[in-house]
Amino acid sequence: MMRIAWLGKKSPFCGNVSYGMATTAALRDRGHEIHFIHFDTPATQIGRLLKAGPGDEQELAGEDQPDVALPYLVKSQMYTIPSPRANRELRESLERIQPDVVHASLTLSPLDFGLPELCQQLRVPLVATFHPPFDASLRNITAGGQQLTYQLYAPSLARYNKVIVFSDLQAEVLNRLGVPEDRLAVIPNGVDPRHWHPGSSELQQRFDGRRVFLYMGRLATEKNVEALLRAWKLVQPEGCVLVVVGDGPLRNTLETSYNSDNIIWWGYEADQQRRSALLQAAEVFLLPSLVEGLSLALLEAMASGCACIATDAGADGEVLAGGAGIVISTQGVTTQLRTLLPVLRDQRLLTAELGRQARRRVMERYTLSANIDSIERLYRELNSPLPLVA
Repeated sequence: MMRIAWLGKKSPFCGNVSYGMATTAALRDRGHEIHFIHFDTPATQIGRLLKAGPGDEQELAGEDQPDVALPYLVKSQMYTIPSPRANRELRESLERIQPDVVHASLTLSPLDFGLPELCQQLRVPLVATFHPPFDASLRNITAGGQQLTYQLYAPSLARYNKVIVFSDLQAEVLNRLGVPEDRLAVIPNGVDPRHWHPGSSELQQRFDGRRVFLYMGRLATEKNVEALLRAWKLVQPEGCVLVVVGDGPLRNTLETSYNSDNIIWWGYEADQQRRSALLQAAEVFLLPSLVEGLSLALLEAMASGCACIATDAGADGEVLAGGAGIVISTQGVTTQLRTLLPVLRDQRLLTAELGRQARRRVMERYTLSANIDSIERLYRELNSPLPLVA
């Protein structure tokens, strides 16, 4: 078993947090010693524990493990600015822990760029998981902004021993930007199909017998939720309800503009059991993003047996290709959904078959156990004597 220093996020909630918590919990279950290094303060951790409510147990699981809280100036879902003391405290923590491997689930922080040199000095192998969403075709302004993030990070990523990405397409983008092919490891996200699975939902009665179409994710520009809302308003599918689960900077604006009896603004749902129940209640899952990495929410919906419709941003189109769902373009989302929503409303056999195919795809390619198997193999390869990275 290995001693792993994991650098990542525990708050605020985002895909990076979900990835880090699920992966480290699974590695602990396999007997590895995990030291979680994240940006927080002791007072904040105490407050989180005191305020934890029902359903927060899994997110807070492992808080009693040997963690390190690094000081920060600014922390958001998108990026983190560390305090001037953070570099020194990180070095001292790694010298004390003496890990077999450092795994950085990159938080879009200036600290990310100094990690290769620090780990070379400490002679410990360094792995990154690179999360930022992308659209390789640069079809919109948001995609162009994300491409700049990839260009900014590429020179530093080339100095990591291994960089985990979620798809072949993402690897090709980084390779074109100068990250050597042998430094890249394609390990898709995975979900636990024992937790995310089809079934009857305790929440179904909340929707008055209406068929549930669901969006779950951030309410931010890159998620393109307004395009979905415009299509829903135009079609007004009879006997159906759109449930919007999530929070973000656009929530108030969107909720005010699209206030309707057949739209339920659920808000952020912290309880994993209730998120699972929402997906079990849903017949159709919709993800209209302009940019993506590999959406965990999409994989959770697929494992839950939802018929999934997503744009071809990031790796999402690759996940659904070949019959596991319906893939649409990031351009003209409203127009495409205006055509699809009546079909999905009228063709229940189609949605049922799409749900079965989605679940099958997850079981074949995107389970958490397969993800952890691949990560463990990578750790073992790197734990042999290594030459310093030039």
